[in-house]
Amino acid sequence: MKVVRKSVGVLSVINLLHNMNLKEVYKKQIVKALSKKLNLSNSLSAPAMQKVTINVGLNAAQKDENFKETVKNTLFKITGQLPVETKARKSIAGFKVREGMTVGAKVTLRGSRMYDFIEKLISITLPRVRDFRGISPKSVDRQGNMTIGFKEHLPFPEVNPDEVDRLHGLEVVITTSADTKEGGFELFKLLGFPFQQ
Repeated sequence: MKVVRKSVGVLSVINLLHNMNLKEVYKKQIVKALSKKLNLSNSLSAPAMQKVTINVGLNAAQKDENFKETVKNTLFKITGQLPVETKARKSIAGFKVREGMTVGAKVTLRGSRMYDFIEKLISITLPRVRDFRGISPKSVDRQGNMTIGFKEHLPFPEVNPDEVDRLHGLEVVITTSADTKEGGFELFKLLGFPFQQ
C-alpha cells in the first residue's frame, strides 16, 4: 500500500490512483508535462534524473573507527548499497588533512534504485523531518541539480532510534540532465518535491 502524501505534488494523487511507481509516472506523465511547460519539441530532451549521491563527511580530527563504521552502516541501511570511502586529494594543514586520508563516505544510486529512493524520500523521509516547512528553491543550482542537507539521519525509516549511538548529518545530491535552474526546478516540482511557497 502506498503512503498518501499531503499536497506535495500535482501527480501524487494520479500516482496513487494508478498504483504506478515513480519511474512509470515520469515516463508516462512527467515527460509530457515538462515538454509542454518548457516548450520542448522533442520529448527526449526533457530533463531527467541521472543519479542520486548520498554522502557523509567525516571530521579529519575524528580518529574514532567506530564512528566510521556507524556512518557506513547507516548508509548501507538507507540505500541497500555498500558505501565507498572518499579520500582527500591533497593535504591541507589548516584542516589537519593529509593526502589519502578518509574524509567521508558516499553511495551513488542509478536506475530503479534511484527512483525507489526518491519516492521514499518524498513520501516518507521528508515529512518525518522535525519542523519541516518545505525545501528552499535555492537548493536547486544553476545546472538544475538539487542538494538537500539533513542535520541528523533519524528521519530515514530504516534507522531505528533505539539503536543510534551517535547522530550525524548527511547530504543528498540529485543530479539531472537539465542545463538550467528552471528545467531542474520544474522536474523536481512535478516529481512531487515539496518546495517552500
